Amino acid sequence: MMVTEEQARAALHTVVDPELDEPITDLGFVRSLAVDGTRVTVHLRLPTSFCAPNFAYLMASDAKDALAALPGVSTAVVRLDDHHDSDLINRGLAEDAGYRGTFGGEAEQDLDELRLTFRRKAHTAAMERALTQLLRADPELSEEDLHDVTLADLAEGPGTEGLLRRRAALGLGTGPEEPVLVDDHGRPYPREEVPLRLRFARSIRISIDGNAHFCRGLLRTRYPGSGEDQAPRAPEQFPTTVRTKAS
Repeated sequence: MMVTEEQARAALHTVVDPELDEPITDLGFVRSLAVDGTRVTVHLRLPTSFCAPNFAYLMASDAKDALAALPGVSTAVVRLDDHHDSDLINRGLAEDAGYRGTFGGEAEQDLDELRLTFRRKAHTAAMERALTQLLRADPELSEEDLHDVTLADLAEGPGTEGLLRRRAALGLGTGPEEPVLVDDHGRPYPREEVPLRLRFARSIRISIDGNAHFCRGLLRTRYPGSGEDQAPRAPEQFPTTVRTKAS
């Protein structure tokens, strides 16, 4: 069974920059992809040579795992180009040394902890997008009213799908009766805290979106022409009409 370039690229699309919460394919981080029989070779590039080594390793490692899991792939080679830790990361990937085996004493935080931190941030941002759209759709809805909003109150579409996907990744409930505005453990906030929590969530969402825009610009500057490989953030906005539990 032979793997195709299309299948390999689809696998890479599942790999997300943990800080920017976007696929590395959409960000333009995939410099090249070559399929030779059962061997797949990928070169990755980042916006700067000093991007955080733990993020760089995580994306490169996830890319290798995603490709290796494809039927028909016997060898997956992922190489990170033009990074100050490229040699170290590429050697660790080639040897399947793992994060701690690659960085040794410099690995201050386990990768699972890192993933959890940014999955929580991604969920917070998705939560804010959903609730802010509800406020825009219904002028009579106050921020305090968001305390009672459940997943069933959200309109169908990419935004709800994205929120549900991020909740599932954290092990949070995805049933229609589940409250939307919750903490990292799925517990709803007290009503009086809702405005403050919404502002905090908005600051996280703005930071994620702003960093993604900034990184796209840096990549285009560092690698002229790389803009052709970039795609805008997938739309996760809700329509102006809202599906209620009664509808």
